Amino acid sequence: MMEKPMDSNYKLLIDGKMVDGKEEKTFDTYCPANGEYLSTCVEAGREDIDLAVKAAWKAFDSWKAISPKERSRILLEIADRIDASTEKLAMIETIDSGKPIRESIPSIASGADHFRYFAAVSRTDESSAVMLDDETLSIVLREPIGVVGQIVPWNFPFSMSTWKIAPALAAGDTIVIKPSSAAPLSVLEFAKIMQDVLPKGVVNVLTGRGSVAGKYMLEHQGFRKLAFTGSTGVGYNVARAAADKLIPATLELGGKSANIFFPDAPWDKAIEGVQMGILRNQGQVCTSGSRVFVHEDIYDKFLAECVEKFNKIKVGLPWEKETVMSCQIHEGQLQKILKYVEIGKDEGAKVACGGTRITDGALGKGAFMRPTILSDVTNDMRVAQEEIFGPVACFIKFKNEDEVIKMANDSEYGLSGAVWTRDINRALKVARGIETGRMWINGFNGNPVHAPFGGYKKSGIGREAHKTMLDHYTQKKSILIHVSESKMGMY
Repeated sequence: MMEKPMDSNYKLLIDGKMVDGKEEKTFDTYCPANGEYLSTCVEAGREDIDLAVKAAWKAFDSWKAISPKERSRILLEIADRIDASTEKLAMIETIDSGKPIRESIPSIASGADHFRYFAAVSRTDESSAVMLDDETLSIVLREPIGVVGQIVPWNFPFSMSTWKIAPALAAGDTIVIKPSSAAPLSVLEFAKIMQDVLPKGVVNVLTGRGSVAGKYMLEHQGFRKLAFTGSTGVGYNVARAAADKLIPATLELGGKSANIFFPDAPWDKAIEGVQMGILRNQGQVCTSGSRVFVHEDIYDKFLAECVEKFNKIKVGLPWEKETVMSCQIHEGQLQKILKYVEIGKDEGAKVACGGTRITDGALGKGAFMRPTILSDVTNDMRVAQEEIFGPVACFIKFKNEDEVIKMANDSEYGLSGAVWTRDINRALKVARGIETGRMWINGFNGNPVHAPFGGYKKSGIGREAHKTMLDHYTQKKSILIHVSESKMGMY
């Protein structure tokens, strides 16, 4: 490996200072591409979380009073500092998570864009005033909710942290955030950027395993809101913890998205759309188009061309520029994916390509999987219903619009999906008919800021990447002013 850009050890960010954990417990991080040791991080304990929450509450009184102009300036400065550190942050995330460098760089850039967007939102958001009648003036103010607890996943640690932090800061909240212990390093580097810009205690960054530090966060009584991105299974725990405290929670959870192809789809772009849908970040994306619905009239030809493309994908070390697809996050995830391939075979699916790990050469040291297509899948199979979270596309045949809408909706998830056709009426019918929070038409996996993102059903609650996030991070105060000096006449 090249010279490592990360520090050999990282501390917690609490009250504006990088500190050791009170319990003096640590965990090590390793590169999933070759197993090399990377850094030692702190395993936050109960006392660390309590100190972080107390620091956030102490900072809240002054942070919420900062003018929108000043708050916007600070968010813009953070964005500028992200831009200045893009290459370093991208390489750290690439080495730590296995994400190809060609994907990490735009992911970091999108994080800076989130801060710029919410810097603008913080200055353009307005409260309301209206005369309800001749004697009553109603003023509705948006006020910050308080200290929020945020937990982000390992597949997009940096960008998911910006999705959480930027709107909360714009709303006037203070934050305690925990990245996944599987890939914490880019967020810890981000902590150093924010430490130099934000008033102390406004953002506190804790690390540790979900079963330890994450559990302690959910049990802490000091939060006014919880925000989580991750699996639906853990999402249940976050929702229960919020319910026990009678506080709100936003949840961005799993998916089993439908990627639907009609005979009149723009052919070459559609073939690329299958790859975009399932190979990005090795399929470790909640929006992955893992159910590939192909019209029966083009199924065989479409499958054959996709197999040809999948077999030519350049699988390589994540920091190499020519690498298109790299390794899974760790060995455990790879084994889970391989198990699902066997489940699919047992259910009657056929392995059209891939289906095995890569064991030869330098890639044999890491958790590398071949791009995989399972053909002859039916929508009732486990591989079509359960989230595999790997580069495994399940090809399913359909006959018409109504049938594919019904099959697409036959899922407990509803995060995203896509439809490929030149017929605008068909495209809109399918896009509107599918129960999902986002649909792409003749595209896949674009997640621009200013477009609300979130799921239906068991894919979550709430919307991110849009100004509506302020509704989740604030509360409304109603002030009624009686402008008449006349008695009300009741006594």
